Amino acid sequence: MPLKVAVQMDPIEGINIEGDTTFLMMESAQARGHSLFVYLTETLAMDEGRVSARGRDVNVRRRQGDHFTAGPERRVDLADFDVVLMRQDPPFDMRYIDATFFLEAIHPKTLVVNHPVEVRNAPEKLFVTKFPGLQPPTLITWDRDAILDFRARHGDIVLKPLNGRGGSGVTRHLKDDPNLDTMLELHAELGPEPVIVQKFLPSVTKGDKRILLIDGEPVGAINRVPAKGQIRSNLAVGGEAQPVELTARDREICAAIGPELKARGLIFVGIDVIGEWLTEINVTSPTGAVALKRFTGVDASDVMWSRVEAIRAAA
Repeated sequence: MPLKVAVQMDPIEGINIEGDTTFLMMESAQARGHSLFVYLTETLAMDEGRVSARGRDVNVRRRQGDHFTAGPERRVDLADFDVVLMRQDPPFDMRYIDATFFLEAIHPKTLVVNHPVEVRNAPEKLFVTKFPGLQPPTLITWDRDAILDFRARHGDIVLKPLNGRGGSGVTRHLKDDPNLDTMLELHAELGPEPVIVQKFLPSVTKGDKRILLIDGEPVGAINRVPAKGQIRSNLAVGGEAQPVELTARDREICAAIGPELKARGLIFVGIDVIGEWLTEINVTSPTGAVALKRFTGVDASDVMWSRVEAIRAAA
């Protein structure tokens, strides 16, 4: 049965269709006969408990510079849709969190992917701490003394903003780096959130693997290799995508976290693995599906829609 699909996303005019996972999701949905409506987070409204959004019906096509046709703007009741894809990019700030409260009001009658409550309850760099033994030595804190003690014990470290995205603000600090205090001051000026400190993993030079899981099951992976002299492998900051196979350790990690992802209604998830270690569980707007399809032919978005259709059919 065709589904009515609303997509909460960034402006469709500005996306890069060559690498955008949300566009691939929309393309796959349309190919399966589903209708598409797009809107921006700031158009959400809740009136006497009724959640609506202002946006446009769209048709998409893989044609650079001419990738969609849109109808006139209109306000819709999101409860009239079968599925809402929550696909706006982070940062995971209060606007993002507030949007989950809006969408919580219509889920599960309207299936929200991913489950809005669990998106709110599973911050990507904190959620991973629920799985002992999978991540490298990690500290999350505001406290300078705790950070200095952690570096004294582990040597070279990587510093990350807790709610950052796309590799933004990620820095490496050697065990005797005099600039660590300055960097902590900069983080404090940017906002009140704590930072994440992890033991530096030399294997990052060989790549940071992105594994995509659909309803808790791995469907494939790509390797993101940092540019020469860099430690950040995110594609948004110059990392290069390469084909890669899942290892026995990758499958062990997926088996450990998969049941929890499924139980929480986290249908489309991307995890990051460096060497033997799980570093992040991305549940907000994971990417990597386009490169995976290019390298392997596996379309994670199509696998996702098969699962979404099954969930709706069973509702």
